[in-house]
Amino acid sequence: MKNLWMRVKEAINDLATIWADEMKMCIKDEGVLIFFILVPLAYPLLYSWIYNNEVVREVPVAVVDLNHSTLSREFIRKCDASPDVNVTYHCNSLAEARELMGRQEVYGVLYLPSDFEQLLNRGEQASVGVYCDMSLMLTYKAIYMTAMTVSSAMNSDIQIQNSSLTATTQRDEEITTKPLDFEEVPIFNPTSGYGNAVLPAVLVIIIQQTLLLGIGLSAGTAREKNRFKSLVSVKEHKNGLFRIVGGKALCYFMIYAVLTAYLTLVVPKIFSFTTIASGRDLLGLMFPYLLSCIFFGMFLSCLIRYRENVMLIVVFTSLILLFMTGVSWPESNIPGFWQGVSWLFPSTFGVRGFLTLSSMGGGLETVEPEYAALWIQTVVYFLATCIVYQVQINRASK
Repeated sequence: MKNLWMRVKEAINDLATIWADEMKMCIKDEGVLIFFILVPLAYPLLYSWIYNNEVVREVPVAVVDLNHSTLSREFIRKCDASPDVNVTYHCNSLAEARELMGRQEVYGVLYLPSDFEQLLNRGEQASVGVYCDMSLMLTYKAIYMTAMTVSSAMNSDIQIQNSSLTATTQRDEEITTKPLDFEEVPIFNPTSGYGNAVLPAVLVIIIQQTLLLGIGLSAGTAREKNRFKSLVSVKEHKNGLFRIVGGKALCYFMIYAVLTAYLTLVVPKIFSFTTIASGRDLLGLMFPYLLSCIFFGMFLSCLIRYRENVMLIVVFTSLILLFMTGVSWPESNIPGFWQGVSWLFPSTFGVRGFLTLSSMGGGLETVEPEYAALWIQTVVYFLATCIVYQVQINRASK
């Protein structure tokens, strides 16, 4: 019993020593401190603040009306009265409107042909041209949806006029224009905005990306200064390798436990993102996600020789990882090969689980596949980290 207590005491001392040394190195290294503290605190606020409006309003557009009729002016007036579009220019030709778009004075053009009203009066189909600047998807959506809404409303008015001979009551007119009634209720993204759709996923990816950057810089500094040599004495003890990995991971976990709560609970509340899950369930999911990110970062840091390369790799893969989560691009449209590649990264399951809980509600049982996958990644990357650390320490001892 006494020997057991001595071994436990020795293990705790080794663990505390490794934790203290790693914490000191993180505090003294300005690069690590920036990625561990400053970026997770400031970057989410800046990014969320930029997209806090969710949708764009009063997008400037130019109008090319070659018909100059009552119906064409009505179409333009209804578009201008919408909250999303502001008719700022009336042009005589598409070439003139194209110049305005080239100077970024407008982001779209509404083109009404010369036979617009004549076709409608003859009971034929007329068309309205909508030209948009596709470099800004939010402005494109605002202009296109406004034109579609106005067209639908005018179609209903024309149907009522054409059926006035047979319709006897207002109810008959309603049935004529809308025989199948429906009500559109957005349930997972009630604001239909960019912020609620993408930013919660970005917050979860920030945890992984900043951890990879900070751990990679820390490991690069340790390798350059041959600090792995100081771990040889600890490794020679029984289960010494587990103490080394556990002590370093404990340092990262203590730092990011607070930051994870800040990113997943505080930031969504500040910017009113949709969050209907309980904090207990969200933090319960973030626990294995944080562990898997830490061990994945420690494993990856031993495979990259220079600390500068960590920044290049992580920054390059950030957008790719966001696409592979299935948030900005449908998961069903991702090729099978790339879906398999996405399973290697904790962010894939962390983002999907977090969005499911925050936007759809429910408990951890609703994200059981993602929850189990994160624990599997935690175990696998922990063992992989022990292997690569064994190699690093052996090299340092020589």
